[in-house]
Amino acid sequence: MNQNLTRSSVAKACSVAFVLSALAAGTLSSAALAKTVSVNSPDKRISIALSDDDNQLRYSVKFDGNNVINDSRLGLVFKQIGEMGANYKITTSEVTANSSQWEQPWGERQFVTDNHQKLSVELSNGELNFSLEFKAFDDGIGFRYLVPTQTGLNGFKQLDITKEMTEFVIPDPHNATAWWIPGRGWNRYEYLYNTTPVSKVDRAHTPFTTKLSSGTHISIHEAALTDYAAMVLDQRRDGTLRADLTPWSDGILVKTQPGFTTPWRTIQISDDATGLLNSDLILNLNEPNKLGDVSWVEPGKYIGIWWGMHINENTWGSGPKHGATTSETKRYMDFAAKYGFDGVLVEGWNIGWDGSWFHNGDVFSFTKSYDDFDIEAVSKHGLAKGVRLIGHHETSGSVTNYRSQMADAYDLYQKNGVTQIKTGYVADGGDIKRIDENGIARLEWHDSQFMVNEYLHSIKEAAKRGISINTHEPIKATGLRRTYPNWISREGARGQEFNAWGTPPNNPEHTVILPYTRLLGGPMDFTPGIFNLAPQGLDAVNRVQTTLTKQLALYVVLYSPIQMAADLPRNYVERMDAFQFIQDVPTDWSESKALAGEVGDYLVFARKARENQDWYVGAITDEAAREVDVKLDFLEANKRYEAQIYRDGEKANWLDNPYDYVIETKTVTAKDALTLKLAPSGGTAIRFKALN
Repeated sequence: MNQNLTRSSVAKACSVAFVLSALAAGTLSSAALAKTVSVNSPDKRISIALSDDDNQLRYSVKFDGNNVINDSRLGLVFKQIGEMGANYKITTSEVTANSSQWEQPWGERQFVTDNHQKLSVELSNGELNFSLEFKAFDDGIGFRYLVPTQTGLNGFKQLDITKEMTEFVIPDPHNATAWWIPGRGWNRYEYLYNTTPVSKVDRAHTPFTTKLSSGTHISIHEAALTDYAAMVLDQRRDGTLRADLTPWSDGILVKTQPGFTTPWRTIQISDDATGLLNSDLILNLNEPNKLGDVSWVEPGKYIGIWWGMHINENTWGSGPKHGATTSETKRYMDFAAKYGFDGVLVEGWNIGWDGSWFHNGDVFSFTKSYDDFDIEAVSKHGLAKGVRLIGHHETSGSVTNYRSQMADAYDLYQKNGVTQIKTGYVADGGDIKRIDENGIARLEWHDSQFMVNEYLHSIKEAAKRGISINTHEPIKATGLRRTYPNWISREGARGQEFNAWGTPPNNPEHTVILPYTRLLGGPMDFTPGIFNLAPQGLDAVNRVQTTLTKQLALYVVLYSPIQMAADLPRNYVERMDAFQFIQDVPTDWSESKALAGEVGDYLVFARKARENQDWYVGAITDEAAREVDVKLDFLEANKRYEAQIYRDGEKANWLDNPYDYVIETKTVTAKDALTLKLAPSGGTAIRFKALN
């Protein structure tokens, strides 16, 4: 699907500057000559410099001439050969330019521009060598290590990485604000976000978003994470964030061989918060689609037998309250067919849910159902109505048990027309259970190299059968949806279910932080659309802390190519006027634009449907009521649109009046503007229906 728009130019060693290193007394050092090489973004606003001065490899990044990353170390440390980095010298460098465009089979925009300058650098200590690649885009940078096969490594079948020296040194850390969640804690990613000075960060997951004291926004993450350990950021001295790789159970970080390449370390850079949201950096640093024709990967909307278990109306296991029954699934499928949903998720259909399933994933069977669930009957019923069964596999972290049944389980789904599966890996952070080659149980981290490969294995096996995967309790999103488009969505943050039983539930600012942090990595299956916002009453601790129209706006703000209408069908029937927006809003877009916002405060997003000329806008706020003026210049000129507006009522408030909403229409053009009045933890959802 790549278009022939590429032009490339090469300027070998064009950016090499030679710098004399002197001792304190003024005499030349024995090294005598150090090198600094550099590369700029196409618009010249971003510059990267790499130096081997003082026998240390360091890089820095400037934006409009100001440091956004101060001098920061680079290098890899191996058990067998020591450090690659210290005492290595730059031997050659080359700068190349690329400008191209490629098409997404599905996504937040149809066409993606890849415009960058690449700096390729060879380094050597006289015995061994490795390479660094830097890519500078207008929206940020990426860099990675390449360790080739070579004579000095011929004796090593395995190389064990024990430390990555990569640093990200933040300027003025006491006056820079960070939004972050703990890295490698007892949980996975399911935390409320902290808002602190950078200097107060301990160990943090990525994406890690920061507003520098200059006002520039950056987000540190990684791209194309395959066959390597995931990176968290460990603060050393104030402002010095070091790449901290998630270890295997034996303490080794990465087990590899000569001839490997690391994931890209990424830094998105923008004048403001919304600029981060309009970036394609992570996608552009991933390889193109490896699966060929992926027309079988279908975005869409679904409902499911799910929320009832979270609010204790049903159980996952067998018994009188069992949710996943043949009759209940058929009822959901009838509702889905009537209101235009293309799938029904069914959790708890397979044997293993009874008892303490959270702590005993070995009991799950992925091919045997409870007696009250007939997978063939429900599949036929749904397919006759144009509604597919969405499969579900919960592993409770017992991945060896899952892998041993995976082929048969996917074959069963393929036989019954199931083309999407939600997988689950519910287990505390370091409690993924594998059985090693000696039959011994080992506990691994969710983000370890072992699990990075395990998740990708499931994606590849599913692709062989025309099945897409929506991973819950996943490895972090790093743009691999470009390379494997059947990795259609994932969780990887505190989702809607915490409002049913979490302590505490999600607060009003949570969904106003997620787009600027977690969603910079890729789509999230948050499961919005709860209409009964307080099943236990407005005074209950566990309830949804939003207005009803904020739930609607989340369908636009929180991007996923598959979106769930998460509530019980009866709650939609009671408010069919508001339910109309969920029926109308698409999940596949030709263009997306963040229009206004600040991290943790508010956000306005506009997206254009891929299937027609309609635009949609979602606007959400935190606990503060606010008014936001939105110019409609994103609409097509010389077109008229009917703005179908779902907004908070005058007395709306998430705390005591969340159901006060107004639905109104008006005719608008690209020359118009709207003032959006958002209630505390409120929102506005708008469909701009093209009229001519």
